[in-house]
Amino acid sequence: MEYFQHSPKGKIVLVASNKKDAFVLERAKKFDVPTFTFTKSEMESGELTKKLQSLRIDLVVLAGFLLKVTDDLIQKFPDRIVNIHPALLPNYGGKGMYGDKVHQAIKEAGDTETGITIHMVNEHYDEGKIIFQAAVAIAPEDTPAQIAAKVHLLEHKYFPNVIESLL
Repeated sequence: MEYFQHSPKGKIVLVASNKKDAFVLERAKKFDVPTFTFTKSEMESGELTKKLQSLRIDLVVLAGFLLKVTDDLIQKFPDRIVNIHPALLPNYGGKGMYGDKVHQAIKEAGDTETGITIHMVNEHYDEGKIIFQAAVAIAPEDTPAQIAAKVHLLEHKYFPNVIESLL
């Protein structure tokens, strides 16, 4: 939100969340960005899709969103829904692979690098067209929390620029 305050290419017009206590809703208030909360059933019934259409949204950006995006939303916003995943897909993707679970799996596998993948959303978890990836080295002594911190730095460094390039 801070990045797009000054972007000539795009503006955040809504922050939507299925969690009424999500911190991003408080952050949105600081940036005077309207918010919208919804339930899983409201998403499945098309209410979220209608809300986004009413605002003439050009790009839907997922960040920390864990529900499976509905086919209706994908059809109404074809190639216009982007997600960020905290690993180098196709590794460590799919249902149930999010947040600390990903970092723990990477640690347990003994991988020497991880990173982020920014991809389009399709009807399958983490299988949409890859737009961008960035990697970071991890040391054998890194904990899952340290791995997460390295990945978080990549997210902040690259996600806004990639989003802006899509607009």
